[in-house]
Amino acid sequence: MSYIEKKYNNKIKGIFDNLSTLDKDLLSELNKKSVKNVNDIAILCAQFNKNINLILKKYYPEIKDMKYKLQIKSTLKFYYDLIYNLTDLVRNVENYQKIDQEYYNKLIQFINDKIKLISGKYKDISAQELTAFYDQNTRDNLEKILIEKIESKTRQFFTYGSLEEEIKKIGRLSGANSVIIMVADELSREELETAQSIILFDIEEL
Repeated sequence: MSYIEKKYNNKIKGIFDNLSTLDKDLLSELNKKSVKNVNDIAILCAQFNKNINLILKKYYPEIKDMKYKLQIKSTLKFYYDLIYNLTDLVRNVENYQKIDQEYYNKLIQFINDKIKLISGKYKDISAQELTAFYDQNTRDNLEKILIEKIESKTRQFFTYGSLEEEIKKIGRLSGANSVIIMVADELSREELETAQSIILFDIEEL
């Protein structure tokens, strides 16, 4: 592992340690099971999101060692889902001014199961994605398709499955301003029957 890789890996570990502290703050707020503190939960959600984005944009792209990539990616996936669930909670409270108590219970259980989820469910998913992405033929084909589509300024195309942040990274490196991955709908499958995902990207016109 290079010096910069070790340095950034330590930076990521430090951020994850800070997030563990935020986990405790979040549990404290969730255990109140009250809509009155939804703003405090929203603030914590924003802090989680800010830290995860810092890892994704600044540090994670420099990590090459597969062992460390797997550890980091597994933890990131936990926080992706946590942020999604917190955003959903805040949105529901804002819209309806109430929420089922069971929603709080499930979120609390989710956070308490963090270590088990990261070492189990999220590690398995991450290992599958990294294996697929780092298969040289898969990667070469994906990069070729992305570059060709961006150069031809085609705005939409389809892929088999989702490689998430790795796909977004390739897209940005190839000139896309933004890359969004969505589940394929029926219209998409008229173009390609086996499509599972749609990749949308935007290119600044010269």
